[in-house]
Amino acid sequence: MPLLDYSTKIPAEKTAGQIVSLLAQKRAIAIMMEYSPTGTGEIVGLKWRVRTPHGDLPFSLPVNAEAVEKVLEKQYQARQVPRSATGPDQARRVAWRILLEWVQAQMALLDTEMVSLDQLFLPYLVTGHGETLYDHMLTTRFQLALPSPNAGAESRT
Repeated sequence: MPLLDYSTKIPAEKTAGQIVSLLAQKRAIAIMMEYSPTGTGEIVGLKWRVRTPHGDLPFSLPVNAEAVEKVLEKQYQARQVPRSATGPDQARRVAWRILLEWVQAQMALLDTEMVSLDQLFLPYLVTGHGETLYDHMLTTRFQLALPSPNAGAESRT
């Protein structure tokens, strides 16, 4: 099945702006677009802060257009998408559109009041070391200072 939004023509910058608008509507107190360090002017992610009962929390949401480009190329080779759906510019447009749809789905979940904004974006929480919580977990091989599932079982027997 072809990748979601593989045929989009909507510029990545417009889609990033739509995500910024959604975040602003949901209490983000500061939002920044992050651009490629190569100076190409490409938006490579969004950073924002949200005021919570636990203080202001920073988040960082990157986009991985290179991964999308690889998938689109594979799908072209498998004759699932046309050649026009491949290439770095199209991959950027598709990556941002998919990210927008994901953020919209997260916001719909937030609207149910079953979760909080910080809970939804927890993997993208920026730690004191400047990396996302997920990246920190990855580098520490998911080692947390959490009790094991069987902790305390000895005291119950």
